[in-house]
Amino acid sequence: MTRTLLLTAALAAVAATAVAAPKQKAAPAAPAKPAGPSAADWRVPDPNNVLVVDTNKGRIIAELIPEAAPKSVEQVRTLAHEGFYDGLTFFRVIDNFMDQTGDPKNNGEGASSKPNVPGEFLFRRGSDMPFSLAADQTVAEVGFVKSLPVMSQSMALAPMTKDGAVSAWGLFCPGVLGMARGEDPNSNNSQFFFMRAAYPSLEKRYTAFGRVIAGQDVVTAIKVGEPVEEPQDRMERVRVLADIPEKDRPKVRVIDTRGAWFKSEIERARTAKGADFSACDVNIPAEVK
Repeated sequence: MTRTLLLTAALAAVAATAVAAPKQKAAPAAPAKPAGPSAADWRVPDPNNVLVVDTNKGRIIAELIPEAAPKSVEQVRTLAHEGFYDGLTFFRVIDNFMDQTGDPKNNGEGASSKPNVPGEFLFRRGSDMPFSLAADQTVAEVGFVKSLPVMSQSMALAPMTKDGAVSAWGLFCPGVLGMARGEDPNSNNSQFFFMRAAYPSLEKRYTAFGRVIAGQDVVTAIKVGEPVEEPQDRMERVRVLADIPEKDRPKVRVIDTRGAWFKSEIERARTAKGADFSACDVNIPAEVK
């Protein structure tokens, strides 16, 4: 028998006794995008908690969330009632970060004549607060209060607290509105910013008080600069939705984050992102007519 035939015979013997390698399991397919939401999956936000910001680049509509930051919401709402924000510029705009505005001096050094508002970096979440769970991390829960993405301590801790509630804070996802401040954590006044991208390092250090529900494309179209070179983009008019005459008022509705459609959307996003999933990955559709 030749050397070649001996090698061939040996290989054949090994092949005959080898155990077949187990087949690899296919990765689970992302769930199909859920069918369109039904009428029950939408909600109409309180017009007293909707900010309509008309800029030279287009309209931004944001929902204010008093559950998370009642004093900040009241301050911004009052200033909007008074027309304080009309004509103010976006004086500090950083790509992949935020658009800052709300300064009567348009340079970051000004404020309204109203008293400062204390930082509302944390808020208390009780069982009566509307909350949609997106991820249970055992010691913490990630979800949504209306349109605002939040994280909180686990509600399992609530029975052990004096007020039956746990600490929660807003997540600085794209579209979230935050109050600007100085070194003093209680120096919130009139300046605020729109998030262009997720920025977790702001969490528990700045007040999150609302979120854009329509017009995020306008937020990212604002001219960038630190400071922004002239001409700066500006807020031409800022109004609370309830202050707009009924005949001129845009009709706004947004997906209810407690509804069945949104829960399916959370599952779809979580499966698609895997271990990298965050609340910032979940889209909250809105309609404006």
